Amino acid sequence: MSEHRRKPPQSRGRRAAPPPSGGRRAAQPRGAAPDPHGMPMDRPHGGRAEARRAAAGGGRRRAAGATAASGRARSAAPGRKRLIDYPRSDKYGWRRWMPSWKLITGLCATGFALLIGMVGLALAWVEVPSEANAAATQQNNVFYWSDNTVMARVGETNRQNVSIDEIPASMQNAVVAAENATFWKDKGVDPVGIGRAVVNMATGGDTQGGSTITQQFVKNNYLTQEQTITRKVKELFISIKVNTKMDKDAILQGYLNTSYYGRGAHGIQAAAQAYFGKDAKDLDPAESALLTAVLKGADLYDPAGGVGPDSTPQKNLKRAKKRWNWVMDRQVELGMMSQSERDKYTFPEIAPRKPQAGLSGQNGYLASIAEEEVKKKLGLSKKQFDQGGYQIYTTFDKKKVAAMAKAVEQISKKHIKPEERPEKDKFVQFGAASVEPGTGKIVALYGGPGFDKGHFINNADTAGIPVGSTWKPYVMAAAMEYGTYKSDGVGISPASKYNGDNELKVKKQDGTDYLDKNGDPFYQVNDGDRSHGYITLRKAMEISANTPFVQLGMDVGMKKVRDVAASTGIEDDSFDPNLNPSFALGTSTPGAIEMANSYGTFAASGTHVDAYSVTKVLHNGEEKEGFEKPQKETVMDSDIADTITDVLRGVIEKPHGTGYAWARELGRPAAGKTGTTDENKSAWWVGYTPQLSTAVTMFRTDPDEGKLLSMNGTGGFESIHGGELPTQVWTAYMKPALQGQPAKDFPEPGSVGKKIDQVGAPSPSPSASEEPEPSPSETETAEPSPDPSTPTPTPPSPSGSESCRPMDFLCEDTGGNDNGGNDNGGTETEGNDNGGTETEGNDNGGTETEGNDNGGTTTEGNDTGRPGNNDNGGNSIWGPNGG
Repeated sequence: MSEHRRKPPQSRGRRAAPPPSGGRRAAQPRGAAPDPHGMPMDRPHGGRAEARRAAAGGGRRRAAGATAASGRARSAAPGRKRLIDYPRSDKYGWRRWMPSWKLITGLCATGFALLIGMVGLALAWVEVPSEANAAATQQNNVFYWSDNTVMARVGETNRQNVSIDEIPASMQNAVVAAENATFWKDKGVDPVGIGRAVVNMATGGDTQGGSTITQQFVKNNYLTQEQTITRKVKELFISIKVNTKMDKDAILQGYLNTSYYGRGAHGIQAAAQAYFGKDAKDLDPAESALLTAVLKGADLYDPAGGVGPDSTPQKNLKRAKKRWNWVMDRQVELGMMSQSERDKYTFPEIAPRKPQAGLSGQNGYLASIAEEEVKKKLGLSKKQFDQGGYQIYTTFDKKKVAAMAKAVEQISKKHIKPEERPEKDKFVQFGAASVEPGTGKIVALYGGPGFDKGHFINNADTAGIPVGSTWKPYVMAAAMEYGTYKSDGVGISPASKYNGDNELKVKKQDGTDYLDKNGDPFYQVNDGDRSHGYITLRKAMEISANTPFVQLGMDVGMKKVRDVAASTGIEDDSFDPNLNPSFALGTSTPGAIEMANSYGTFAASGTHVDAYSVTKVLHNGEEKEGFEKPQKETVMDSDIADTITDVLRGVIEKPHGTGYAWARELGRPAAGKTGTTDENKSAWWVGYTPQLSTAVTMFRTDPDEGKLLSMNGTGGFESIHGGELPTQVWTAYMKPALQGQPAKDFPEPGSVGKKIDQVGAPSPSPSASEEPEPSPSETETAEPSPDPSTPTPTPPSPSGSESCRPMDFLCEDTGGNDNGGNDNGGTETEGNDNGGTETEGNDNGGTETEGNDNGGTTTEGNDTGRPGNNDNGGNSIWGPNGG
């Protein structure tokens, strides 16, 4: 072969070999010999681009050197791997931020290990509670008078710990069945229950629930002052340790010895003594079930009653019986008791409730009012409060409280004689309260004979006692502020005249008749079926005529009347929800404290301050926040408030005024209003001076059923009116209460509203059989009241259906309608035995007298249920006569 054919091929044109590249392609194959020019024998030829890059790089050898260097750089060993490869180095985009399953598993394992370690550490640190702990921390609560002297020390620990052997099996079974059915086999905690409770607390829900008996034992000892998620966590750890260190018998013993049963009784032994007068070891299954029932909340389940309007003996007994039956049946369900044994037991009799030391006389009622305010503002339960350590400084004036109690006892002893008149004078009760206008301080109250006399309901703060014609000032104030649809919204003055005739057909604002549910017109009657003709609103207030105010309320709008009353301090749950014509005559049921404070708004020229009884609270020496003086608020034009006062002065100062006989004896400027309700079942007087506003109520109530009873014949009077005994009590109290204070006059009112004559619906055009009595002259209105020895006939009460408002413990559940008339008015919400609260269209009659038998003043509404002039053949529906 020729020599030139053995020459290696030359690089030229597009066939020129490319320069070696870096990386794997630049490496020599193992065992391959390089050619003399440094090129690998098996290197494929590249394209023109590679040839050009090689030429530009300085020739084949230079390019090969550069490529080799690059290859060595890229193939260098990677850096050290991170302990936690996150974000992930070998991923791009969103995958870079997605943790691997190895990472997730590792973190979970680490977290679990840490949690186990923390739990172990926590369990090692916490202590097992002892029954002595709770007893050692129990303290008194001390109440102080307004002069900072001690009023009462309450809450001495009443506990005697007993062993489990002294706690009968019936008590153990009852509490386990009701509180924690899995107690004997659980681990001391209920994780599901705790989780539910934690969620509730985190979301602002109920802070209770989810606790086993073990947890409750722990809570009784350590954690009673907290309601937080932190407490639940602590409770969890301690409960777990308790369950590992104590046997179940010891835990149950501790729980029963540290629980609060009401009546000041801490522990099962004290509870057995307080409720049944026996030792715990002698309890039978029925008694054990009742003590288990009161553990749910003694204030609501003690059959003798608790504190507050929803804790009356009647309501508590109903709740306790229901809970008792459930506890007994639950034991049968769980196999702790046979059905035949269950059937042997009935609801047990309990011992009378005894007051705690220091709560005799009026002190119990004063302390209960202050306690409720403290618990509300600090968010405490009854049990937490009774743990003690609180120093409570009150607004109560010791001298005024004594003067009020003396006034009630004096008047009651003089007139109320249950031994002589058992059918008429038994079960008579008084309630009263006194508030400073412009400050809201409750300075005195009368709640009843005393806790030590077995009377635990505070009559100064009751629900269910209708206020009658003491409501009329709100109707007049609304008319002066808002006017009526006939005055184009312009306020009207007390000089305006309204139709005061008896049997007035009430009109709606569109001029049509107000109809009952049967479509019959509603006729309002006056006291004694008297007609007064067109009468000024001022005069109507003084003699407490009904028909002008019923029609005035309709013309203004009952919602506006309600708004005015609310602005002066009447609370929402005190209002009759039915804004029908009777609303104007006082079917609502505020207590004496509310009424005294509300009238104090008139006395303070339209300035309202919420009533309060606590000025300062310390707990274990540390002052608590939230007890600053309430803010003053102008809720009514001063001229309107002062005009109301001016009108109410006439009730006392005018000879025909319903308060003239007794209130004028105060001997200083004063204003006030009488009130009497249907069937004479309650009587009120609310009166005030510039320095003091006081409300007095009087009523009778059936102690077994809590129903109001008529006071016709009580005290030897034909009927009890607001102008009689309540006004006497008010005067007898206000004299010493104001002693030493100078007589002060009220501000002179400015001009209010415009005078409108002949306002109101026209009188009905009676037929010959319906001829009303002629309107009396001024002389006639000032004639003496009828002789009290002459009884007023009361027609039988027709039957009717009734339902009760919440918190109205004196409401009647069933029974007739005592408002007289033809009972065409529909269902009643409160039962008219409680003062004539009616639903829309409950247009039943019922008159009310406010006159008195002591000096010839006019009569004014006698709630005896007279059916108007129906004896003459009329078929109309007669409205109640407020007084």
